[in-house]
Amino acid sequence: RSSPDVFESRMEKRHEVKKQPLGYSKQGEFIRCMEEKARPIFSLINTLESILNIEMVKEKSAEEIKQIWSQYFSAKDTVYAVIPAEKFDLIWKRAQKCPSFLYALPRKEGYEFFVGQWSGTELHFTSLINVQTQGETAPSQLVLYHYPELQEEKGIVLMTAEMDSKFLVVQEAQCLANQVQLFYATDRSETYELVETFNHRSSEFKYMSVIAELEQSGLGRALRPAGVSDKP
Repeated sequence: RSSPDVFESRMEKRHEVKKQPLGYSKQGEFIRCMEEKARPIFSLINTLESILNIEMVKEKSAEEIKQIWSQYFSAKDTVYAVIPAEKFDLIWKRAQKCPSFLYALPRKEGYEFFVGQWSGTELHFTSLINVQTQGETAPSQLVLYHYPELQEEKGIVLMTAEMDSKFLVVQEAQCLANQVQLFYATDRSETYELVETFNHRSSEFKYMSVIAELEQSGLGRALRPAGVSDKP
C-alpha cells in the first residue's frame, strides 16, 4: 500500500517468470561462474613437449605423426584426436567469440548436461548440476588439451584429454569431445547458432535444441542401451 509502483513492478516480474518455458534456466548466471579460468583437478599437461619429442618428429610427415599419436594413446584409457588445421582454425575462432556451451550426454534415462568452457586451448567440461550448486568452485570432470605447435608446419593440431573416471568413462568423454566438432566446426548455420544463442542471447536458449541436434547427428546412439529410445 505504501509503494504501489514497487508492488506493480514485482507482480510484472512474477508474471514474466511464470511465462518462462519448462526447463528454463538463467544461463547467464552460470556462464558468469565459468568465465574465470577453470580449475582442473588433474595433473598439468600444459605442453606438447611433456608428451612428444617434437625434435624427433620434425622430419616426419603429418600422417606419420598421426600414426605415432594414435598408437601411443590407443593403449591408454583416454580420448585423443588429430584435428586438421583448417578445422581447428574454425573451432578456435568461434571459441574466442563463444567460449561456453551446453552439451548433452545421453544416460540410461534422459540426458545429463555439461557446461564446456574454453580456457586458452584447454576445454573444461563440468556437469551443469555442479555448476549450478557449486558455481566457480565446481571441478572439471573432463579437460581436452589442444596442441597447435605443429599446426603451421604440419597442418595438424594434436588433442588428448584427462577425465575424472568417477564421473565419466572413455565412451562418454568421447561423445562430449565429438560434440565440440559438431557444434563449433559445423557448416550448418542453424547448428552454430545454438552456440551463439547460449553465449549472447541466453534467455532464448533451449535445452531441447541441443538434444535435437545430438539425436540428428547420431553421436550419442552408442551410449544408449538396446531398446531405450532417444528421448529426454
